[in-house]
Amino acid sequence: MTVLGVDIGTSSGKGVLVDTDGTVLATATRPHEVDRPRPGHVEMDATVWWDEFASIARELTSQGPPVTAVGVSGMGPCVALTDADDTPLRPAILYGVDTRATAQIARLTAELGRDAVLERCGSLLSTQAVGPKIAWVAEHEPELAARARRLYMPSSYLVRRLTGAYVLDHHSASQSVPLYDSLAHDWYGPWAERVAPGVELPPLRWPGEVAGHVTAGAAAATGLPAGIPVTAGTVDAWSEALSVGATDTGDLMLMYGSTMFLINTVAERLLVPELWSTVGALPGTRSLAGGMATSGVITDWLRQLFGSPEHAALLAEAEASGVGARGLLMLPYFAGERTPVADPDARGVIAGLTVSHTRGDLYRAALEATAFGVRHNVEAMRAAGADIRRVVAVGGGTQGGLWTRIVSDVTGLEQEIRAVTLGASYGAAFLAAGTVGAPSIDAWNPVVERVTPDAGRRRAYDERYALYRRLYPATRDIAHALSLAAHAGVEP
Repeated sequence: MTVLGVDIGTSSGKGVLVDTDGTVLATATRPHEVDRPRPGHVEMDATVWWDEFASIARELTSQGPPVTAVGVSGMGPCVALTDADDTPLRPAILYGVDTRATAQIARLTAELGRDAVLERCGSLLSTQAVGPKIAWVAEHEPELAARARRLYMPSSYLVRRLTGAYVLDHHSASQSVPLYDSLAHDWYGPWAERVAPGVELPPLRWPGEVAGHVTAGAAAATGLPAGIPVTAGTVDAWSEALSVGATDTGDLMLMYGSTMFLINTVAERLLVPELWSTVGALPGTRSLAGGMATSGVITDWLRQLFGSPEHAALLAEAEASGVGARGLLMLPYFAGERTPVADPDARGVIAGLTVSHTRGDLYRAALEATAFGVRHNVEAMRAAGADIRRVVAVGGGTQGGLWTRIVSDVTGLEQEIRAVTLGASYGAAFLAAGTVGAPSIDAWNPVVERVTPDAGRRRAYDERYALYRRLYPATRDIAHALSLAAHAGVEP
């Protein structure tokens, strides 16, 4: 028997066909780009999510035994509004990388009360929140907003197309601030009606619950057998955590992807303005999470600027550059920053440049900048009372070894790497397997490597990290002025 897991991420859709013992039989990827129509706007046509799923499913179902269950996940939280016939009314507004709704964040915070939002929802209103983006649509596109009847994210949109069920998982809902009550585990009617009037919010399920079964029409479009179960799915980062078993209290998952994401499973709800307190992916669990707005996005950007050499070549040059990137220091705020800075108008900075610096130095500086951002988030988590006992790394950035070594050296944390680092699609497949059996993630995906920090490099990075923490406040006003000018479309 096999199960199918598909994840719709920021830069691609990925699918994996897995035997129910965890063996990866085949994978498929569909690269895509998001749209950036204006500064701060990051969007994607939701119909692409289904087209990619159907294409991936057709490819993978031709390569093994019949699929017995399907799991899905996707970037989030996103805002895809449709009419009553499920036709998308506009491109989906993506998660915290889209920073358009700053005015709505300020207005709703003033109206609802900062402390009240934090207590009820677990997180403050921010660029990561769903509510302000719905409010932005209502204010800027009122005719469209008046036709909005349903709210989707990538995982729930795929579930709808596959099964006809309109549902959303509890974790994704818990990131839909201020619509969800994280104590009651339900939509909070008064605020939902205030922020999203006329929108029918979906019934809630846990990510591993069966949301429905593949319809005959979906089977014809995808090659999947009709009638097999489909899980409710969840946000990609939490699916990544499931894929490597980072779900016990004290576990911290580091997701090396287009953005860097951190999820610490906590014993009780921790309310921290600088971070996100959410419902976990498994019933009865809670998470304290942080997310950087960029990480792999910067290395991909540099690679394009350098003429698209192989990442392996750039990693080798970055390795040769050495600790400190020969005097370069980077702020990785190339799309604003999410946690713990919470500044959508922050901007990237490369300090210390000379004409003698090479592309390897720049690439190294980007890897180190991400590691400094991880340390900043970890320090914020610990200050909030988080107990970090084990760190598990996952995602494409774990390949090659250098990036994970830099992060361990900067943070002082040992990281586990498991045999399969495919990430969210594998986690989605694991949830799917749970509908037809009781798999163990340790049996599916054992630990194969441990990355330990080097004491000498740690001391060198301590000095560099102190400079990193000074760089943002020293350049913040300039970055804000430049951001304001870019939004206004004029020179400063």
